[in-house]
Amino acid sequence: MRSYRFRDSWEVPAPVAAVRDVLVDLEYYPQWWPQVVAVASLGPDDARVLCRSELPYTLDLVLHSVSREAPLLEVSVAGHLSGSVRWRLSPTLAGTRLDFEQDVTAQGRLLGLASYVARPLLTWNHDRMMAGCLSGLRGQLGVVGA
Repeated sequence: MRSYRFRDSWEVPAPVAAVRDVLVDLEYYPQWWPQVVAVASLGPDDARVLCRSELPYTLDLVLHSVSREAPLLEVSVAGHLSGSVRWRLSPTLAGTRLDFEQDVTAQGRLLGLASYVARPLLTWNHDRMMAGCLSGLRGQLGVVGA
């Protein structure tokens, strides 16, 4: 019950290279992704990221870059969650298809307990965060509409 597996697919009318450039530039996430409240570089391949969606809880994560080149962007995750996040970028006639995969396990007593008693609420909170990602990504890419 502490493990989560999230999947999502989106399409944006922007080239793969532009989407890749936005997604690998963690430093600027707080400018376009409302739920990413802070990013601190810990070196060329590592960053500390604080995320807060709808619930009054801030996730403290350390991301380590595994792959920064399309078609697969991947980071390992440590901190309040441990596991991995992957974006697969595929060119389409209209732009880029983004396939999102997140496989993580909640760490620590509080988040672990919440995973057992409030799993639907945590999943909803994650969905709200990803809605913010899509909206912000579209804005950062200069894409209008839904």
